[in-house]
Amino acid sequence: MTGETRMGRMLYALQRFVTFFLLVAFVVTCCTMLFISELQRTMGFSFTQDNIQLAAKFTFLNVLLITTLFTSFDALRRRLMIERPLRRITAAAQKIMEGDFSVRIPVTGSIDRMDALQEVAICFNRMAEALAGTETLQTDFIANVSHELKSPLAVIRNYALLLQQPGLPEHQRMEYAHAAAEASNRLAGLVTNILRLNKLENQQISPHRETYNLSEQLCECLIAFESAWEEKGLQIKTDIEEDVLISGDAELLTLVWNNLFSNAVKFTPAGGSVSLSLHTEGAYAVAAISDTGCGFGSSVGAHIFDKFYQGDPSHATQGNGLGLALVKRVIQLCGGEISVKSAVGQGSTFTVRLMRTTSPQISSSSGETI
Repeated sequence: MTGETRMGRMLYALQRFVTFFLLVAFVVTCCTMLFISELQRTMGFSFTQDNIQLAAKFTFLNVLLITTLFTSFDALRRRLMIERPLRRITAAAQKIMEGDFSVRIPVTGSIDRMDALQEVAICFNRMAEALAGTETLQTDFIANVSHELKSPLAVIRNYALLLQQPGLPEHQRMEYAHAAAEASNRLAGLVTNILRLNKLENQQISPHRETYNLSEQLCECLIAFESAWEEKGLQIKTDIEEDVLISGDAELLTLVWNNLFSNAVKFTPAGGSVSLSLHTEGAYAVAAISDTGCGFGSSVGAHIFDKFYQGDPSHATQGNGLGLALVKRVIQLCGGEISVKSAVGQGSTFTVRLMRTTSPQISSSSGETI
């Protein structure tokens, strides 16, 4: 402790003593005067100057004693209930500044149930937990991005070296060039999705809300995958309620449906089926996309919306694990909800709930098979 700090503490302690002294002196003096006046009035006592001087001395000593007790009690209270918790909070904040997010402030019982410092400690611990989680996510994100970038870059590099071989047959040259182009497309898609997700999470993209026909949008997005489902011989079943209007960002929600349809087609084996349904439930429009693919268990389902998470490693070359993270973020920005039900070997169903705009003309179609 420096000399200036010590001097400041002494001056502050003296200030508190003087404050208590004046307060106690005023209260005791008023009470004593009232007592003497009432005693003289009711009992007819008269006090001499010597009596008054003696009483004044005792009163002054009492004031000094009470002031000392009050000052000591207040100093002890401040040290135990204010200064010590503040030192803990300051020390913990210093560790947070140094990058140690594991620090926590011990929360002990307090006489005052509404102790503000206890609330500060609880909020501080929650903040530290959130920062620790963010740090872990950031570390994992960097590691995953590095890994995902290495794979296509290694493929491009290897095939580029193969293409440099003299006398390479034309069919091999085309095969190597096609593989390098596929890897570059995957790399471009990864970078695009990272940029999209970054903008969405940092709210650099604000949903542009407009009222539009969700029924038509779902049909258009599904038709865009016609060549993919025909190539695998998939059966497409639809149950779409007509003229379901919602207020949302059509461009962002197109990204959602394209990702969900792409996954459904990708994870469904040849000869399987993909189903799309849309109906209204009160104030909500509920869209469900189901498939008869490989499905996944509860352990995979708990992380299915995490960045770079891929529950089926066999399809890792067809994606980068960012699609469902983008889907969830877009749904959140549009004020909706997304849930998933799945079982191993039985397929998956993704359900999206969005606030709808009521329309006087609503009809339904049922059981149509494409």
